[in-house]
Amino acid sequence: MGLHYTGPLLEWLDVNHPEFMEELGKLAARGQVEIIGGGFYEPIMVSIPSKDQAAQFGRMSDYIERKFGGAPSGAWLAERVWEPHLPGVFEAAKINYTLLDDVHFQAAGIELEDLFGYYIAEDRGATVNVIPGLKALRYLIPFRDTDEILEYLRGVAERHPGGMAAMGDDNEKFGAWPGTYDHCYRDGWLEKFFTVLEENSEWLVTTPPGEYLAQHSPLGRAAVPAASYTELMEWVLPTTARNQLAKVEKEFAGRPEVLRFLRGGIWRGFLCKYPEANLLHKKMLRVSRKISGVRPGALGRAGGEKLERARTHLLRAQCNDAYWHGVFGGVYAPHVRTEPWRELIRAECLVESLGAERAKAVHSERFDFDADGADEVYLTAPKFAALLKPNDGATIAALDFRPEAVALINSLQRRPETYHAKVAEAVHGETGNVASIHDQVRAKESGLAERLRYDRWPRNAFRLLLFPNGKNYSDYDAIRLDESASFAGGVYRTKKSAGGDVTFELEAPLEILSGYVGPTLNVTKEFAFTPTDAGFRIRCRIGLQSIGKAPRSLLQFQAGLEIVVNLLAPNELDRYIEVGGSGGPTRHPLKWSGESAAPVVRAVDEWQNVAVRMDAPGAAKFWTVPIDTVSESEEGFERVYQGSQIMAVWPVEFAQGEEWSAEIFVDVTNAKV
Repeated sequence: MGLHYTGPLLEWLDVNHPEFMEELGKLAARGQVEIIGGGFYEPIMVSIPSKDQAAQFGRMSDYIERKFGGAPSGAWLAERVWEPHLPGVFEAAKINYTLLDDVHFQAAGIELEDLFGYYIAEDRGATVNVIPGLKALRYLIPFRDTDEILEYLRGVAERHPGGMAAMGDDNEKFGAWPGTYDHCYRDGWLEKFFTVLEENSEWLVTTPPGEYLAQHSPLGRAAVPAASYTELMEWVLPTTARNQLAKVEKEFAGRPEVLRFLRGGIWRGFLCKYPEANLLHKKMLRVSRKISGVRPGALGRAGGEKLERARTHLLRAQCNDAYWHGVFGGVYAPHVRTEPWRELIRAECLVESLGAERAKAVHSERFDFDADGADEVYLTAPKFAALLKPNDGATIAALDFRPEAVALINSLQRRPETYHAKVAEAVHGETGNVASIHDQVRAKESGLAERLRYDRWPRNAFRLLLFPNGKNYSDYDAIRLDESASFAGGVYRTKKSAGGDVTFELEAPLEILSGYVGPTLNVTKEFAFTPTDAGFRIRCRIGLQSIGKAPRSLLQFQAGLEIVVNLLAPNELDRYIEVGGSGGPTRHPLKWSGESAAPVVRAVDEWQNVAVRMDAPGAAKFWTVPIDTVSESEEGFERVYQGSQIMAVWPVEFAQGEEWSAEIFVDVTNAKV
C-alpha cells in the first residue's frame, strides 16, 4: 500500500515515537509500503501562491528522502481538491502521480467501469498520472464484512484482469472515528481483512501505487474539471443551494445515470461562504507576498535565518483545515483557526523586522485587504495589528496582540447550516453502530436545538448598536434588539486615516427594525491606537448628532458598543472574565453570561498571556454573552465557544440639533509580567 503522513505528524512522530518511524522505514525498505509525498503542511494546493506550492512539495520530498532513502514519486492531494492547472505544479515538483476520486473522472465523462487503472491529466503540455479512488471501496472498508468486500473485488477482477482497484482514504476511519477502534481491533476486523487478502493472493495482488504505474500503461487521457470528493462539493454550497441539491439527489436516488451529473461547488466556495476563512486566507496571501518581496542576498546570515523562520511560519499557516467546513472542516473549531493566525502573526512580525524604516511607528495602509471590493484600513505597529472595515459598520475585523502572537477577535458569525435541521433528532450517547460518519446523526450533548442562534452581523469588534428603550439583556442574548441596520452594518466614509488615528462617518435615518423611523443622524466613530509600555490602547469615541429640518424633539433610545474577544477555552481556570464592584472584581469563567453595572470588564487569558481591559466611562452597564455555535464534527453535533460579545450600554437622550457622545478605552497587555 501507499502511506501518506502530513509533515507535522511526521515531525511529531520523529520526536515522540522514533520506534514507529523505524518500523515504517523497515516496511518501506522491504517494498511493502510506499511513502507518499504531498504538501508538507497539508495545504489546499490551489489556494496558495506558486512559490509556496513549490516549497510545500519540496519540503516533503526532502524530508522523505532524508528519512526513508528516496524521494516520493507520488503525492497526496489534500481533500482531493483538483483544478485543471495542477499538472504543471506536479511536474515542476517532479511528482509522477496523485489520486483523485471517481467523481472527478465521472465529471469528465468517464464511466465507472473504466476506472480500474490510471489516466494522464495534462495542462499546456505538462502531465501527471491520476489514479481513480473508488467510492465503493471507501464505503465498504472498513464498515462492511470482509466477504462482501471480497465479492466486490472478485467481480472487478473478472471484468478487468490486470486492472487496479484503488482506494485513498483517511486512516482515522481505522480507529479514530466513533466505534471504529473496537470494530477494527478488539473485534478483529482489520486482522481478518489482511488475512483474507493473503488467502486470495493468487488472484488479488496488493501493490504500492508507484509500482503498479511502472508496470502498466495508462488507460488514456482525462480532462478532469475542478472537483473534490462528493461530500465536500455539497458542503461548500450556500445553505439554500445545498438544501436544494439534497432534494434533487433524493428525488433521483434510484437514477444513477442522473446522479453522476449532479454535484455541488468547488473548494474555493468556502472562502465565499465563510468570510472568516477568507479573512485568514487573505492574511496568508499578504504575508506570503511580503516574504516573497524580500531579497535574501541582501540580509546577511542573521537576516537570512530570520526570513527562513518567517517562511516556515507561513507554510504552517497554510494547513488546510482552518479554511473550510464539513464533517472534517475546522473553520468552526477555534483552536484550529487560532494556530494559523498565530503562525501568520509570527511570520508578519519577523518579515517586518527585516526593515528598520518603521520600527516604532504606527503604520497605516488603505487597500482591499480581503478582496471584497472595498478598501479596509490596516494598522501595524510592533505590538499590534488591526484591520478596520468601513463597509461593515466601521468595525474591527482582526486585532493582533503581537508580543504573544494572539488573534484577539477570531470569532465566527452564527449562521444557518443545512445540518441544523437534524440537530433536534440527533441521538446523544453511544448508538452501538459502526458506520461512516456521513451516515450518523449524533450529538455530544442534549438540548442543542435550543442553543441555535443566528447573528445579524459578523462577529467583529466595535460595532455600534442603536436600539429602542425597553430592550434588555435577554433581548441581546436572543438577538432581538431591533437595532438600526444602517449604523450597525452600514458603509461608513473614511474621514481621516493618519498613523493610529482613524475617523469614520455615516449619515442615515435612525431606522429601527421594529418599524420606528427617527430623524437623520450623523454618526462619527473616532479611533485612536496608541502603543503603551505594556501593550497598546484603543480609544473609540462615538458622536451622534441629529440633522435636518424636523421639528425640535427629544431623542431617547439606547446605544451599545460591542467588543468581541475570543480566548478559546471557556471552562479553564486560567481564562476568565472579571467585572468590578464595590468589594473588588468578581471573577467568572469565560462562558459566563450576564449583566454587570460596573464601567469596567476585563477578559484574561493567562495561558496565552494576554489581558483585555474595557473601560466605558458613563456607561450604565455591560452585557456579556458567550458566542456558541452548533456545528458538525466526527463525533456528532457539538456546541463550540467562539468567544464572548461584551457590550457597553448607554442611555441616549438629547435634543435635535445637539450632539451626544460616549467613549470606550480598550487596553491590551500581558496577563502576567
